[in-house]
Amino acid sequence: MNHQTRPIIFIAFFGILFFSCEKEIPTPKSPNILLIMADDLGYADMGSFGGDISTPNLDQLAKEGIRFSRFHTAPFCAVSRAMLLSGNFNHVAGMGSQDLVTGIPGYEGKLSDRIIPVPELLRSAGYHTYMAGKWHLGGSAEANPANRGFEKSFVTLEGGANHYSERGIFPDVPVSLYTENGEEANWPEGTYSTDFYTDKLISYINADREDEQPFFVFAAYTSPHWPLQVDSTYWKKYEGRYDAGYEDLREKRLESLKKAGMIHPSAQTPPLHPRVKPWDSLSPEEQKKEARKMELYAGMVENLDYNIGRLISHLKETGQYENTMIVFLSDNGAAAEDFYYHDYFGPFLRENYSDTFEDMGLENSFISYGPQWAEAGASPFKYFKGFTTEGGMNTPMIISGPGIGSKNQINHQFLTIMDLAPTFYELAGITYPKSWRGKEIAGLAGSSILSALTGDPDPIHDSTYVFGLEHQGDAMLRKRKWKLLNTKKPFELDNFELYDLENDLSEQQDLKDVHPEKYKELLLEWEKFSKQVGIRTPTPKSGENLMDNDGRSRN
Repeated sequence: MNHQTRPIIFIAFFGILFFSCEKEIPTPKSPNILLIMADDLGYADMGSFGGDISTPNLDQLAKEGIRFSRFHTAPFCAVSRAMLLSGNFNHVAGMGSQDLVTGIPGYEGKLSDRIIPVPELLRSAGYHTYMAGKWHLGGSAEANPANRGFEKSFVTLEGGANHYSERGIFPDVPVSLYTENGEEANWPEGTYSTDFYTDKLISYINADREDEQPFFVFAAYTSPHWPLQVDSTYWKKYEGRYDAGYEDLREKRLESLKKAGMIHPSAQTPPLHPRVKPWDSLSPEEQKKEARKMELYAGMVENLDYNIGRLISHLKETGQYENTMIVFLSDNGAAAEDFYYHDYFGPFLRENYSDTFEDMGLENSFISYGPQWAEAGASPFKYFKGFTTEGGMNTPMIISGPGIGSKNQINHQFLTIMDLAPTFYELAGITYPKSWRGKEIAGLAGSSILSALTGDPDPIHDSTYVFGLEHQGDAMLRKRKWKLLNTKKPFELDNFELYDLENDLSEQQDLKDVHPEKYKELLLEWEKFSKQVGIRTPTPKSGENLMDNDGRSRN
């Protein structure tokens, strides 16, 4: 089914009623688009998804819109951002391997010239385009958001940053790098990241409000990404809530997700990742520190929700809310990295930061909540960020705005982050071109989901649709309910497993020996897909290894 052009649905979406074919109907103003991305938010965190963290603004957004339970991103930050802003597979978009810059197509480490960035195409159609937050799609001048379609932007170029200062968190970038509108910028010391980015976006929206052009706003927040830092105003209310441990929280969230209708009543949690130590094996001091990690994380999520509320309130106060589509999502699954004692990152972090209990949450503290709490955040899925399992890629998404059919509903169909760009283009009445700036470009790999918003029961992706992804040897391919999965290193075709996600959401029963014909079919799809997008694994040519297995992925 072709979802790129639906004139009837497009008209219905704006509620245009044609009373007379002879009467001239005024053209409605193109809708605004507010795209909000959380950084490393877990599937089970928000209240509307069954989480225990206070998120009243996002919960209200869910009541006025639609929650998507089977929305898929990439397993890493930069990879998801490339797919989001291109509507295409990560290799086509230039981000085959996060933070690896080469001259090989698919591994440029920035948005490639084979795609059109969403803000660039929207801007050409008369949209104002604004961004604040995390870029992570190249640090060069040509890769900067100012040269990829954003009219105004204030961004951190790296995969993460201190939430209060310019104090760097990576050994090769001891002072964090920021730009505003493409020019080097300084961080206002003591200002909290989520608060500041919200201030910036509001100022950008206000500056051009009088010309009545529609806007595309990308709120690319860095919360709740490590280091876990937030004012005690937000985390104090959670003191004691997580004293029973991460295994207890994981099981509680499994049940609350079922109650919220996000997962099937028969869903179960898979075994914990081998890196997770049983809660009962920790000393009382270790348990106390672990519980504080989760308290801080919850505080960061609540502060994020507060700032999203500020954006929404501003749109309502200025009369722009009713004409704004709001999309909220997380960039990947819950984060398990904990670099404080890492062989490469650790020495720098221990020299410049503290991980003592007394300092936790402050500007000088570097704390991550690690795989143990990530397992709770990813419940009921297998594993977490960094893996091509469902725990790394099945993330929350909420869409609200004009044209929503039935509000406060849950949509359970399979969707991907590549579907958002075509949705924005159909919403804005833009036809995606076959060439751009004199160069032929790749066609969109996603499909518009506007029909799903208006209540059309037809699936966005038909039975032939294939979604695949590879990143540093971890790989997956999805066709209908079937999924190929490879998480072993080094990459080998024989390591692919086969799962039926309709009946095994937690990926526990490898069926490749039970359904050999289906397994063979999907392996052929993988071969076709890998050639189509330009996957080079394990080495593109002699002596040029694209696999970075030392854990230095900065995200």
